Amino acid sequence: MESKSKTKDENGKVYLVGAGPGDLGLVTLRAKECIEGADVIVYDHLANPEMLSWARDDAEIVYAGKRAGEPRKLSGLSQQEINTLLIEKARQGKEVVRLKGGDPFVFGRGAEEATAIVDAGIEFEIVPGITSAIAGPAYAGIPVTHRAENSHVTFFTGHEDPAKAESAIDYAALAKLGGTQVMLMGVERLESITREMLTQGVRKDLPVALVRWATTGRQETLIGTLQNIADRAVAGGFEAPAVAVFGEVVALRESLNWYEKRPLSGKRVVVTRTRKQASALSNKLRALGAQVVELPTIRIEPPTDLREFAELVQDAHAYDWIIFTSANGVEAFFEIFFKLYDDAREIGGARIAAIGPATAQRVKDFHLHVDLQPEEYIAEAVVREFQKQGGVENLRILLVRAEKARDVLPKELSVSGAIVDEAFAYRTVPETRDITGARRQLATEGADLITFTSSSTVENFLALGLPWPKGMQIASIGPITSKTARDHGLKIDIEPRRHDIDGLVQAIRDFFVKKTRTNSATATPNVAQIIRTD
Repeated sequence: MESKSKTKDENGKVYLVGAGPGDLGLVTLRAKECIEGADVIVYDHLANPEMLSWARDDAEIVYAGKRAGEPRKLSGLSQQEINTLLIEKARQGKEVVRLKGGDPFVFGRGAEEATAIVDAGIEFEIVPGITSAIAGPAYAGIPVTHRAENSHVTFFTGHEDPAKAESAIDYAALAKLGGTQVMLMGVERLESITREMLTQGVRKDLPVALVRWATTGRQETLIGTLQNIADRAVAGGFEAPAVAVFGEVVALRESLNWYEKRPLSGKRVVVTRTRKQASALSNKLRALGAQVVELPTIRIEPPTDLREFAELVQDAHAYDWIIFTSANGVEAFFEIFFKLYDDAREIGGARIAAIGPATAQRVKDFHLHVDLQPEEYIAEAVVREFQKQGGVENLRILLVRAEKARDVLPKELSVSGAIVDEAFAYRTVPETRDITGARRQLATEGADLITFTSSSTVENFLALGLPWPKGMQIASIGPITSKTARDHGLKIDIEPRRHDIDGLVQAIRDFFVKKTRTNSATATPNVAQIIRTD
């Protein structure tokens, strides 16, 4: 979807978009496309707020709430207020995305909103989403159908009291129907619902599963029978949002449970990289089962003197070497380069050095060869590598780097006899926006681990002044970042031998696997011995 400017007399369009069950990987491509092009986004409590990072910077974002059980003043807008808002924004000529958890037409009141939009004469589109009624059981290792167990599946909502005479749920019919039955939005009424099912003749030993925060890093599953599941839920403090599955297929979880056995399952990890760069780390952590909280602390902006940088890029062919210290520098350099030239050969005879595999890969993305890449991903290693190759005396070197970066590399190269020009390609500034509510989430829910991938992420996180969650440990990408953290009084718990994203992810995985094994081996482990890796 593309945002299109409208005249004030021309209506916009409303997109009723299913946000899926929670896992970002289960959001449809069409949903992401709509979010990226929206002028206004109105989202519910159960829509993963990380999706809002796909929105344009100038998009208007409205939290509609709709969280069951919350007081009216805390739960956002009423349904009528939501309908009115969607229509008003569309009449202003705006492209409006109504972001609803799961699928908008599966117990989501999407049909009511669509009807209001139609009555107002506004154009609309429905973007289906994966419902938690299917995804929740699947992520808990429970297939809702199995030819050896059932021939049908029924979805029903528990968001009403079955004791009411006007209840729309026919529990007697459900009892006769059998098969797999999946209930959404009813965990807080579980005791009365199971009692009604038992009254209608459903056998008391029928397997039941509750799946809470399905498909997210917070997922929990509780198993029981129709007779005891309500008591187990109360005893375990099992609260909404949860999906309930009734039927023999629940027993298959014993062999099919996959999601909750991953090495980082149940771990909440904070990622502090820029919003644009966060996904590379976040996706790898999510694949291991972590609940990722993206809390960008820095933002990449053009250099203070863009003209000076452009002039150095223009003269790049005059240098013997071009050294890139980061992928950001590579991107900034070639963005200017290809505005000045239409042929990569205009870079002339300059050879290229890159610090780190991500930087090297970004150079290769522009179909250029990396001539020098040190094994260690630090500035000092570049100097040593040059010395191995005969030194840099009288060589002209263009160093593409961030403003206010460490001056170790230019100084060492100059001392070694090189003629060094520094091309400041970008600058990092504090990220002031928090459109996903990550800071509030960290303050209220805490975290197991925070990751720092540069000194600036450390400094800018601390500058936010957020309370440090109890027990939150630190993973640093490398020694320079670790030194900055220690200089601020922090203790590093994880530092990989390979100082890149893949190395960091592997170190985090090994850390928690080792910790789990150690905790399993002894009831009173020495925590200090377990977590030390530096």
